[in-house]
Amino acid sequence: MQIIEIILLVLIIVLLLIKQIPLKLAGKSSRKVILDSCALIDGRIVELSNSGFVPNQLIIPEFVIHELQLLADGSDSHKRERARFGLDVVKELQNSQYSEVVINRELLKDKMPTDDKLVQLAKRQKASLYTTDYNLNKVADIEGVKVLNVNELAQLLRPAVLPGERLNVKIIQKGSNQSQGVGYLDDGTMIVVDNGSRSIGKIEEVEIVRSIQTVAGKMLFAQLIDAIPSKHSRR
Repeated sequence: MQIIEIILLVLIIVLLLIKQIPLKLAGKSSRKVILDSCALIDGRIVELSNSGFVPNQLIIPEFVIHELQLLADGSDSHKRERARFGLDVVKELQNSQYSEVVINRELLKDKMPTDDKLVQLAKRQKASLYTTDYNLNKVADIEGVKVLNVNELAQLLRPAVLPGERLNVKIIQKGSNQSQGVGYLDDGTMIVVDNGSRSIGKIEEVEIVRSIQTVAGKMLFAQLIDAIPSKHSRR
């Protein structure tokens, strides 16, 4: 009896393992992302891929490579350099041990706009889109395609600065109000300083009073420390 029980136990374990294998493979195969030309020109996809923050299967449509080739051969020197950098990024991703690059050669309608091609391809491949293009992001969202936007990721990773915190900031220009001064944190967050226009070019200690979220990111509002009444003067 003991031998029969052992055999049955082994069979049960084998059956459970067989059931789990397809699920693992399906989960792995579904993790893929399509890159557009903006993502390649941006270049941060290399570091994100190497660190494991994006799916390891990266799909680059052939029409995106052709787009970069046209820009690389164009007359605009800035676009030419950026496009050549984008092509270098493709090669770097192909040589990386952390990613599997697939050049997709599916034929789509030539007259179809590039954004529509990317969205349609993402639906066919059941893949996400990786882009820094704001308009493509919106279109894909409407069409129900998941978008990985590195700019949004950078916004989310910025450290939180709360009202009441004090920090040093260099005021570099006037704000929309002539009395305001504008400075930036190291991560690019804009700080509008009340009565800061008189301190342009100087590093001042300020206290954050409020923050608002805009399309471009978070904006902070602050007061100069020497302009804040002390507790003693309030009595």
